[in-house]
Amino acid sequence: MVHPMTTFVLVQGGNLSTDTWNRLAGRNDYPPGGQLGGKYWDGTVAALAVHGHQAFAPTLEDEHTTGLSGHIEQIYTLIDQNRLWDLILVGHSYGGMIITGVADRMPERIRSLVYLDAALPAPGQSLFDLFSSEGSDPLSFTGLEPAKAYIEKIRFDPKILESIQKTYILCTKSEFAVVTGAARRKIEAAPGGWTYLELPSSHVPMADMPDEVVRILMDVAKQ
Repeated sequence: MVHPMTTFVLVQGGNLSTDTWNRLAGRNDYPPGGQLGGKYWDGTVAALAVHGHQAFAPTLEDEHTTGLSGHIEQIYTLIDQNRLWDLILVGHSYGGMIITGVADRMPERIRSLVYLDAALPAPGQSLFDLFSSEGSDPLSFTGLEPAKAYIEKIRFDPKILESIQKTYILCTKSEFAVVTGAARRKIEAAPGGWTYLELPSSHVPMADMPDEVVRILMDVAKQ
């Protein structure tokens, strides 16, 4: 069966180091000592293209100088300027904050939201608040620092998001289980509208379980 082209917008989390990617992937895909930005979606973009889908995977502006609202604006502008409709918006890690804010602003453009081992905030929470609310110090996690983007609180109306299909993919070997476990409990307590899945992967399944990530995204596209 041939499925029509679906448009994906893939939103990165924190700026992943090339060293972390190479370790998780088990091969040296990138030179050491670098940052990947949106490039860690490259394999996902290519695989979706093979199936006839288009995907945008921008690199976010620097999280120290651009806050959460700036990142929401960046993705909103990309969708608006490219005249994208009926799209699937995917957020990985911190990207869950961003896709929540974008969907609040343009729900009519979005067919489905996919949270990939991602932050699932309540109104008025920052990324750091999600850790603190579970009794964890966010600064105890490697790579997390009080950057502007991570301490800015999100504003959105949960009712606006209710009518959008939502999928949560929890990665069972993720070091951020304190946050993703809270998301799972939130989904279990929520009324319908959610599909909940688990992957036996690291926090970055694009590195260690790339085929499974694409398969799930393809399934979402068929819904």
